[in-house]
Amino acid sequence: MTEASSALACIDRARHDLVLFDLDGVITPTADLHRAAWAELFSGHGFTDRDYLSFIDGRSRYDGVRSFLASRAVTLPEGHPDDAPGDRTVCALGNRKDAVFRERLERDGVAPYADATDLIDRLDASGVASAVVSSSRNARAVLAAAELLERFDVIVDGIVIESEGIPGKPHPDPFLLATRRARSEPAKTIVIEDAESGVTAGAAGGFDLVIGVDRVGARATLLAAGAGIVVDTLDEVSVTGALR
Repeated sequence: MTEASSALACIDRARHDLVLFDLDGVITPTADLHRAAWAELFSGHGFTDRDYLSFIDGRSRYDGVRSFLASRAVTLPEGHPDDAPGDRTVCALGNRKDAVFRERLERDGVAPYADATDLIDRLDASGVASAVVSSSRNARAVLAAAELLERFDVIVDGIVIESEGIPGKPHPDPFLLATRRARSEPAKTIVIEDAESGVTAGAAGGFDLVIGVDRVGARATLLAAGAGIVVDTLDEVSVTGALR
C-alpha cells in the first residue's frame, strides 16, 4: 500500500454513513464468470479481454451487446426482452449470454473475496451502512450463492434499474437511487467500483469519494475515469470511528 492510499482510502463514520459496492469484481469474483460467458457469446468476433473492459464491464447485458456490436460495426434489430436466447436480435444475444452465465454460476458456484467480506464486517462494526449497486439482473442470485444476500437492505440491480426506468452505468442514476433508498446523500456516501463505467457513474454523482479497486491491472483507466483513489485490495481501505 502506498502512502497516498493509506491517507486517502478512508471511510470515516463521522463523515460517511453509506458505502455503495459494485458486485462483480468487487465483492465476488463473478467478473471472471461474466467475462467467460461474453467470450463464449462473441467467440466468432475475435472477442478479447480488452473488449470486455472497454465495451461491456459494468454495463447491463443489453447495453454490453449494443456497445460491443457497435465496435465491430454490426447492427441488429433491438428485439424484445422476452426473445428466446439466440443471435438474431440484441435482446436475444443478451438473453443467451445470461443463460450461459447462469449455467456457469450453478456449475461452479462463487465465493466472495475475503477482503470484501472483511470490509463489510468493519463497516457494520462502525455503524456505516452498505448497499449493492450492480448492472446485473443476476445480482441477487450471485449474492445468495455467496451467502451474502441478507447482509444488504438496499440492492439496486439490473431488474430495479429497468423497473424504475432509469439509465444504467455509466450514468449515476443507479447509485443515486440506492443512496435515496438508504436515506443518505451523496456528500456522505462512498462508491467502491472496479469497472470504468462504474467509476464514471460514481464520479458523475457528486459522491464524497470514488474508490477504484484494481484487481486486473486497470489502475490508470480507473483514475482517468474519475476514481479519487485506486487500491489493489480492499484491505487498503481503513474504517475509523468504530462503535464502542
